[in-house]
Amino acid sequence: MLSPSFIAPRLAHHSAARSFRAILLVVVVAIGNRAFAAETPLTLAGAQQLAVERSRMVAAKDYAAQSSREMSVAAGQLPDPVLKVGIDNLPINGQDRFSLTRDFMTMRRIGVMQELTRSDKRRLRAERFEREAEKSIAEKAATAATVERETALAWLDRYYAEAMSTAIAEQIDQAKLEIQAAESAYRAGRGSQADIFSSRSALAALEDKASDIDRRIGNAKIALARWIGDAAQQPLGAKPAVDTIRLDEATLDTQLNHHPELAVLVRQEDIAVAEAQLAKANKKADWSVEVAVQQRGPGYSDMVSVGLSVPLQWDQKNRQDRELSSKLAQVEQARAEREDMLRAHVAEVRAMLNEWHTDRQRQTRFEKELTPLANSRTTAIAAAYRGGKATLADVIAARRSEIDVRLQALQLEQETDRLWAQLNFLFPQNGGYGH
Repeated sequence: MLSPSFIAPRLAHHSAARSFRAILLVVVVAIGNRAFAAETPLTLAGAQQLAVERSRMVAAKDYAAQSSREMSVAAGQLPDPVLKVGIDNLPINGQDRFSLTRDFMTMRRIGVMQELTRSDKRRLRAERFEREAEKSIAEKAATAATVERETALAWLDRYYAEAMSTAIAEQIDQAKLEIQAAESAYRAGRGSQADIFSSRSALAALEDKASDIDRRIGNAKIALARWIGDAAQQPLGAKPAVDTIRLDEATLDTQLNHHPELAVLVRQEDIAVAEAQLAKANKKADWSVEVAVQQRGPGYSDMVSVGLSVPLQWDQKNRQDRELSSKLAQVEQARAEREDMLRAHVAEVRAMLNEWHTDRQRQTRFEKELTPLANSRTTAIAAAYRGGKATLADVIAARRSEIDVRLQALQLEQETDRLWAQLNFLFPQNGGYGH
């Protein structure tokens, strides 16, 4: 039979080994997860979701709505009662001066006053803050739409900067081959030294353009990191389908009437209406009731006082009526601003739609005509150069023309897709991000 002194160290050894393996497994899994996250392509939709989740402005609108709802509850209550304490008729000269008990008129007073705000006025005050909460929710939807739109623009800027970098890299490889061909031709006596200098100059120009595009990639990553943080360093996924938008051009006016920024103005109009209703209710004054106990000296009776305070609205036409007229004017102001913004949005969106359709037609022309023709021209001149029927300068010029056309096509595609993003994300994707 094994003794406990023999078994215990071995059990401790096996337990420590199991603990070490468990820790090692956790570390391996953690490293694997980080590697997987780093290699996972960052899609446009994923970037937008992350941007909204980490946006502090979207969270701020939730706090603003919560603040207004808390104030709504407070505004619906009666005002706090007022405690009143004092001394009445205290002698200040003579043999009874500063005595609280010897003079029959001297009284120590304690009382409570309560303003009796009418229930309809308290309800209107509460509703006014509820309208503020609704405005904050509308602002949250507008903020979410802005975050999604700006994130999409930053994602597309990086996508096309990297696409341009790829196009330039291909041309740099071709330019290096042309330098080798020029040097071989010069050594064989079929070319001039000027051809070598020309090809090297073309390479230097391409490398300079590549440096500029690298700068644009860096700036695009910085712009994207503003919305999604460190995830901006992940490789990008495939570009989403950009041939359709969520807007229906036939019912554009109706759709834009529900635009988040217009919804904010609708809520502002509701606030103005609530304030006008409250101003109308203020034309009826609130009363205050006061009850007080006065204590006199031991030889005199104590007393009780009851009072009623009523504000005298003796000049309603210049005070309460003017306030109501001011609030009604603010209602009309909010309504006019909303209608004007709707017209501005409709005009702006129609112009963007017109530009988007035109750019898509131009993009098709580049894809089917201009870019293939430039590529075919370069191929033909390169074949002629190899056959001795064209110069290296002709090849370099054709190559430069082709890269210019390709970059123009990418630039046009980027501008078209930016218009798509601005049109497609006028509204938040989930319809408002809740209440």
